[in-house]
Amino acid sequence: MTNATRDLLICDLTQSYAPVGGGGIRTYLNEKRRYILEHSEHRLLQIVPGPDDRVVEQGRHIWVEVGAGQVPGSPNYRFILRTGAVREVLERYRPAIIESLCPWLLPWTAINYRRAYPKTALVAGYHTDFPNAHVHRVGAALFGPWIAAGLRRISMGYAGLTYREFDQVYVLGEEMRPVLDRCGIDHVDVVSLGVDTEMFSPVRRDHAFRSRMGILGAGPLLVYAGRIDNEKRIETVVEAFRKLPRELDATLLLFGDGKLRARLMADTQGLAVKMPGFLSDREELATALASSDIYVSAMADETFGISIVEAQASGLPVVGVASGAMPERVPPGLGLLGPVDDPAAMARNIAAVWQGDHRTMGRSAREHACTQFSWNSTFSGLLERVYAAALAKVAARCQTRSAYIDSGAMRLLRRPDRRRRGLPPIAPNMS
Repeated sequence: MTNATRDLLICDLTQSYAPVGGGGIRTYLNEKRRYILEHSEHRLLQIVPGPDDRVVEQGRHIWVEVGAGQVPGSPNYRFILRTGAVREVLERYRPAIIESLCPWLLPWTAINYRRAYPKTALVAGYHTDFPNAHVHRVGAALFGPWIAAGLRRISMGYAGLTYREFDQVYVLGEEMRPVLDRCGIDHVDVVSLGVDTEMFSPVRRDHAFRSRMGILGAGPLLVYAGRIDNEKRIETVVEAFRKLPRELDATLLLFGDGKLRARLMADTQGLAVKMPGFLSDREELATALASSDIYVSAMADETFGISIVEAQASGLPVVGVASGAMPERVPPGLGLLGPVDDPAAMARNIAAVWQGDHRTMGRSAREHACTQFSWNSTFSGLLERVYAAALAKVAARCQTRSAYIDSGAMRLLRRPDRRRRGLPPIAPNMS
């Protein structure tokens, strides 16, 4: 971004935020705030759902919560229906760039705002593969595969209609480009997310951690950190744990909150499964990961997987599924991936990793995270590449629009048959 645009007001707009239990988007918003304030002269406006309307201005950072009701069945997430209130915030602050971080409803608030203020640049972050992760999965559970497939096609049509309105779209990995290409969206960039490799590090391993958590088993400590929700396929992880050989003496530690947590706590009574809830303290989470042995995840529609990279930075091999972004995050030598929704295969992979050279895998995972992922690289790329491309398109569009208006006026002035058409003559400028 050029010096002429060094002090822009940038706006983040999302439904996908929760103060507790939230994962990737919450981390993204926090890290972006840190980067903008420490490494740029820009101002940052972040609009999220909250229990009530609230505005907090601190220097160059503006935090806005728009009062919203809870998402049914979700203890932590809220959904903004009052788009007029969001529009009022945009009208008040007039951001130069709006970055939309969710697919539902609010992108159109941004689009409609830009129609009124055409010099606004629109950027969309495709952080969730919602036609698969949300629409198809839920549709298959409720209505069966045929109707679910139809709903997915409709949602992909919606994605195309929506994101074609944006000046620039970015995905979190190359594997997502074909998804948007099928929606007719070709103005797509790739922005990899990051990890704090100083916070998430094997040096945080605490040998007293197991006793503090009441863990009795001497075998592998399996850990997961994220929403305890259907989307994350956490039941597959629990079922895989049930299938582990008893002599492995493993323990499963599930950090997070969500609509399945209470039921899973009841279902796993008597098993070596711990569900302590959401860890809001990132340093405590870093200690928990470094003090565990294997990271497990059954999420099939991951678009990036921040928690996976944080686990790798902490020195853990990963056992997951060969779907979504997981193969890109977990190349050979850093863990094992199996079929989606196959608890038996996941159990075999957990045992194989533990009984193999899991320490070497963990060291390789740490090196992979440190060399490939950096939040500073994430946001420097976002500003200098994605935002710059969006602003260039705005400038070109406004220039074309101005030229079109000017040429139209000139054609009108030069039209030879104005009197014959009954139009009033053009009066000379006497000023």
